[in-house]
Amino acid sequence: MKKLGLLFLLISAFMFAQQSVLDQKITSIIKGKKATVGISVLGFENGFKYNKNAEKKLPMQSVFKFHIAAAVLDFVDQGKLSLDQKILLDKSNLFEDTWSPLRDKYPNGGVEVPLSEILEFTVAKSDNNGCDILLKLLGGTQTVQKFMDSKGVKGFQIKYNEEDMHKDWNAQYENYSTMNSAVDALKKFYDGKLLSKKSTDYLMKVMLSTSTGLNKMVEQLPKNTPVARKTGASGKNNAGLTGAENEIGIITLPNGKHYALAVFVSNSMETGAVNCKMISDISKTVWDYFNK
Repeated sequence: MKKLGLLFLLISAFMFAQQSVLDQKITSIIKGKKATVGISVLGFENGFKYNKNAEKKLPMQSVFKFHIAAAVLDFVDQGKLSLDQKILLDKSNLFEDTWSPLRDKYPNGGVEVPLSEILEFTVAKSDNNGCDILLKLLGGTQTVQKFMDSKGVKGFQIKYNEEDMHKDWNAQYENYSTMNSAVDALKKFYDGKLLSKKSTDYLMKVMLSTSTGLNKMVEQLPKNTPVARKTGASGKNNAGLTGAENEIGIITLPNGKHYALAVFVSNSMETGAVNCKMISDISKTVWDYFNK
C-alpha cells in the first residue's frame, strides 16, 4: 500500500510539473498583449484540465451557433422539426449587410432549401442569416437558453441574435460563455448527453467541415487532423477594439484520444493577425503537450 501511495504521489508530482510547463508556455504567448484571453483544456479520456481566465464571462460571437445548432437538433430529435423540411429564402431573411455565404449562393432568394442546408451553412461557414433563420424556427434565443440550462451547461447566456448584435456593439457582451462552460458543453455533446446519436454524429460531421478561421486553431496542427470546431469574431469597432476573436473545438489525437479546447480573445487592442496568432500558438502548444 505504501508503494502504491508513493507511486501516486510521484505521478501527481510529474503531472503537476508538466502542467506547470504548459502554463509557462501559454503565459509567454499572451504576456504583454492588450487583451483578455480565456483558455480551457479538457482531456476527454484522461480528465486532464488546464484553465486560465476560464471562469470569465466573455462574448461568444458566432461560437453560439454551436449551441443554436444543438437546440435545433434537439427539436429534430423531438420531431418538432425535420432536417428535410423546406425553408423559404427571400429578402425578409437574406439581409445584405452581414456575413452570409447562404445569401451569396441564393442572391435573389425566392427559393426553398432544406433545413439541413441552413444549419450546415450556419455552423460550417458561420452564416449570420442562417443563424437568425434557425433562431426564428426555435422561437428565439430563450429556447436555446432553456435547452442548455436543462443539460446542466453553466456559465452560458444567450439573449440576442445576429441582427441585434449588428445594431448594437454592446449586445455581444450579453451573449457570453466561460471557457469552462464551453469545454463542458463540448464534452457533453461528444458523450451523447445533449442529442441523440444520429444528431450527435450529424453535427460532429458538420463541425469537422468548418471552413472559417483557418488561421486559428487548426493553422499549426498536422494536416488532416480531425477538429470539430466553431469560430467566432466581432471585428473591430471605431475605437479599434476587438470584442471577440474566438474558437472552440474537439481535437482528435493520433492515438485516437480527444481533448476540447476553448480560446476566447476579448476586448483586444491588438491587430486581428495578433489575436488569431495567439489562438494558433495556444492550440499548437496544447497539441504538443498531448503528443509528448
